[in-house]
Amino acid sequence: MALHSDRPRFGTLLTAMVTPFTQDGAVDLDAAAKLAEHLVDGGCDGLVVTGTTGETSTLTDDENVAMFQAVVKAVGDRVPVLAGTGTNDTAHSVNLSRRAQEVGVDGLLLVTPYYNKPSQAGVRAHFEAIADATDLPIMIYDIPGRTGIPLSTETLIALAEHPRIVALKDAKGSLLETTRVIASTDLHVYSGDDGITLPLMAIGAVGLVSVTAHVAPQRYRALVDAAGAGDLATARRIHHELDPLQRAVMTHLQGAVTAKQILHRQSVLPNSVVRLPLVQPTAEEFAPVLADLEEAGWETQKR
Repeated sequence: MALHSDRPRFGTLLTAMVTPFTQDGAVDLDAAAKLAEHLVDGGCDGLVVTGTTGETSTLTDDENVAMFQAVVKAVGDRVPVLAGTGTNDTAHSVNLSRRAQEVGVDGLLLVTPYYNKPSQAGVRAHFEAIADATDLPIMIYDIPGRTGIPLSTETLIALAEHPRIVALKDAKGSLLETTRVIASTDLHVYSGDDGITLPLMAIGAVGLVSVTAHVAPQRYRALVDAAGAGDLATARRIHHELDPLQRAVMTHLQGAVTAKQILHRQSVLPNSVVRLPLVQPTAEEFAPVLADLEEAGWETQKR
């Protein structure tokens, strides 16, 4: 088993940042820097750049690296910055991970290789090849609803033996399997699903990698801190208060689409532009989001 520090090196509340675009669709690095500062000022003690919510699948490698560099420059002296460098192509992932290391990121987020459906042996070899290619610590991302394959508990236990694989972003939704991973490894486990942060922390997760924290970082900071301190009554109250907000961001539209819409309404982002194949929602499609925001007591008019 790898020897990891008891203190989570990546922090306990990380937002998986959206990638801001200009009105004509170019990556807006100035807006990205301002968003990173806003999130850290709001209580995030780590950031993930160009993960799924960062629309990494429609960014070029140069755009990915430019985002890494911009966020490191903006807040890298304050919080750890993780680069989303995982793809379904091992050689591509290795190259992008090496470029991320060159611009000073603090770690890598590696999603399970998607679409080509490798065996568990292939998945393990993929992650270990990337881990061997840089000196950076790694957070594995298990999200079978997007990748098409789950990471087996046995694979995660084996991967935890690698000295640079130190954390897991868990969006599998199986408390039984996650319990075994926590009990059998020293991986720092993070909730990868905003709505089950409290249950996961109750069984030993250290924190959250969030989408909804874009629009309520202070509330998630309070939730994670209360859960980490064992203050169940406070954590449960905040968990319930956040429920309509989580429904607004995560259940009606793709997360990046909704987060950008709300951030624009909060005047945090200058627009809500996304890249194809994502599109802006119609008023009818966005109506349930507004209803949930109103239930949460949030202002829904653009400023």
